[in-house]
Amino acid sequence: MPHEPQPRPTACLALADGTLIYGRGFGAAGQVVAELCFNTAMTGYQEIMTDPSYAGQVVTFTFPHIGNTGTNDEDDETADPVAAGMVVKWDPTEPSSWRSTQTLQDWLARHGRIAIGGVDTRRLTRAIRQQGAPHVALAHDPDGNFDTGALIAAASGFAGLEGLDLARDVTCAQSYRWDEMRWAWPDGYPRQTNARHKVVAIDYGAKRNILRCLASAGCDVTVLPATATAEEVLAHKPDGVFLSNGPGDPAATGAYAVPVIQDLLNADLPIFGICLGHQMLALALGARTVKMSHGHHGANHPVKDYTTGKVEITSMNHGFAVDGQSLPDGVEETHVSLFDGSNCGIALKDRPVFSVQHHPEASPGPHDSFYLFERFSTFMDQKTPVS
Repeated sequence: MPHEPQPRPTACLALADGTLIYGRGFGAAGQVVAELCFNTAMTGYQEIMTDPSYAGQVVTFTFPHIGNTGTNDEDDETADPVAAGMVVKWDPTEPSSWRSTQTLQDWLARHGRIAIGGVDTRRLTRAIRQQGAPHVALAHDPDGNFDTGALIAAASGFAGLEGLDLARDVTCAQSYRWDEMRWAWPDGYPRQTNARHKVVAIDYGAKRNILRCLASAGCDVTVLPATATAEEVLAHKPDGVFLSNGPGDPAATGAYAVPVIQDLLNADLPIFGICLGHQMLALALGARTVKMSHGHHGANHPVKDYTTGKVEITSMNHGFAVDGQSLPDGVEETHVSLFDGSNCGIALKDRPVFSVQHHPEASPGPHDSFYLFERFSTFMDQKTPVS
């Protein structure tokens, strides 16, 4: 029997080394240039695409069934998707969730994000693990017309994330208050009405669920832009300061953020950092950060907490890491990855200042790491508020 003609590819992923991967495009039409990473989580694709830490990256999802629960307005971690695009194995099916209000395809198109399906994501993931995160150009054209030479050139010309300050691009434009707590059945997100502590959160790309966890831990949260000065932070008379997650090179963002963090350390306040906030706290204390080969992205990363001896299953999303060998005297390593031994947490030995690389708000354990927010709250309980 004659073979039926194969449909023309409508999407192309071009790697800087000249590799071309064709598939079926969905979401918005157009072209984007970024770093390619992979994420091993089986759920949470909407939260991943709206996580500001993914700015400048196209995400390959290793789990094949992406889009099968649709999208909704409650699961966004920020107002709009931040990841540049997505790569999946199977085309998204019709949603089968009572919470869905829109298909993944329509959601991506509405927000101007490009996706490619029909890709051997396991093979692509192996290549990323072996060769490092490549620079790519992702194009979607419903007519299937691609200038492959131009796509390869665009991928080759991408400068990469090293030396790139992306926090300015994703931070809030002005300060705001946050009182929404973690989701609870059956009423959704309750409001914090009996806060015990005033916390200033510096937004380098903060996820909403981190702010919810702070509110659930008894915090009255005021969010300030990434470029806020120490004077602006202290003007709110906080009981503690939170340093948020975010994208890009911590050394680049640290050019303006590290001096602020050092001034806040001199103010002797409890300080808690996550992800980029962890990395920049380490820089402020005198340590170094390094670019990882392919980073850690997923919801199944085992981390050992040296302070308790316990192992947590954590969610991670980072392409840079703190060099644990560079930690100065007075700073202890509190958490390490059991995958590769990389640093995942630090603390000052004599002051209530600590941070972690992983995301305790993302519930992969599902509750393994919530104690970190309670630890921050306890530190503020024990500290005399700023007068």
